[in-house]
Amino acid sequence: MPLAWVRTGAGEGARLTLMKDFLNPLLAATVLLLCMLGFHQRFTTAYGILVTFTTALCLQWMSRPAFEHSRVQADWMRRACDILIEWGYVVATLLVIGVVFRALKPFSRPVILSWVVLTPCVMLVAQLLAREVTEWRRRHGAIRRRLVIVGATRVGLDLAERLSEEPWLGALDGFFDDRRVDRLPRACRSRLLGRTGDLAEYSRRNQLQGIYICLPISMQPRIRALLDDLKDATASIYVVPDLSAFDLMQARLGEVRGLPLIAVRETPFCGMAGVLKRTSDIVLSCIALAAAAPLMLAVAIAVRQSSAGPILFRQRRYGLDGRPFMVYKFRTMTVCEDGDIKQARRNDPRVTSVGRFLRKTSLDELPQLFNVLGGSMSLVGPRPHAVAHNEHYRKVVSGYMLRHKVRPGITGLAQIRGLRGETANLDAMCQRVQLDIEYVKNWSLGLDLFILIRTVLLVFGDRRAY
Repeated sequence: MPLAWVRTGAGEGARLTLMKDFLNPLLAATVLLLCMLGFHQRFTTAYGILVTFTTALCLQWMSRPAFEHSRVQADWMRRACDILIEWGYVVATLLVIGVVFRALKPFSRPVILSWVVLTPCVMLVAQLLAREVTEWRRRHGAIRRRLVIVGATRVGLDLAERLSEEPWLGALDGFFDDRRVDRLPRACRSRLLGRTGDLAEYSRRNQLQGIYICLPISMQPRIRALLDDLKDATASIYVVPDLSAFDLMQARLGEVRGLPLIAVRETPFCGMAGVLKRTSDIVLSCIALAAAAPLMLAVAIAVRQSSAGPILFRQRRYGLDGRPFMVYKFRTMTVCEDGDIKQARRNDPRVTSVGRFLRKTSLDELPQLFNVLGGSMSLVGPRPHAVAHNEHYRKVVSGYMLRHKVRPGITGLAQIRGLRGETANLDAMCQRVQLDIEYVKNWSLGLDLFILIRTVLLVFGDRRAY
């Protein structure tokens, strides 16, 4: 039997797909035209080129709009932050293009400023309105797709809840399951429609449009028998795999020339996400180096005068995918160890007088901006540990090496949560690793920005740095 071949995308109608794909570019172009009308500007070739570039960048970099009914206000706040950040990258890219090609002169400053400010607001409002319109159409019977779920499992219940939040996919009739009613979860007992053997007849009588099979993978023979029974049905059939047994990290669907696969552990920086992350690191590190150059010169002189030894401390660390690299710091100790070393402790006699101030204020980390610029580090990510520490903790802390799915950072989630400095015991290291993995699992540009801002606010008040 030949291997299965798949295409991406399922369950969304053509109109909904068009709306999700082109809503943001259409809104950006519409707001620009309205701003031009408001300031009595003519539509010239330059504005046409601007609309073209904006459409391409929005399609490539901005997330598709989500119209689901979120029960948590924080979800919409997070979405608003994502829109602002993604739109900021679009605008920054357009600005760079304009500066490089000296193409800023044909544009009206009031028009562009108004457009830049108003567009993300309109995008968020449009998503809220689309959500309400979708719900109104569902209540008034405009969305008539009828759906059922086979298997009242944990995945089936989770799917039912998600379908209720995305009403344009259709209305759920209920569940089919072969177990006795008393063995089913209470939440679905009242919605049980029958046994799986009854599904084919039910589908024909009720003209189902969608059937979701949520049975365990171990029940493959029963799934194949069910598919054979449904060969006479016109409903679309979806198999929903139960991935709850896996410790998922940036899980996503993919294919290799049509052969489906599921990534259960993946770096968050695939595709354009990696481009955005690397671009932000290069731009921000260049700005930081330019701004901090006089300060770094002063620190270098102070380090040279404080004690004998080099200005910079170099040490091997593990980076992306566990590959070693050389990290740079201003020397804060009288020794420059790169083997089996001890972590710095409070009142550590190895720390120089200047080094104590540098460690307290994190100024010793400034040379790592060159690591960021060179690509071995990022501004935000799990802090790199010495090779000796890495080799020790990877044997005793479960999942320790998962933090190396991303580039190490100058600051990270663990640092702003109070786990900076010495890890005095194994429990402290476990907590730090868990926060590092949490960062990898939940990465977004908004999270990076939040960590950077928190780091700046904490840098002079952190008592854990010594």
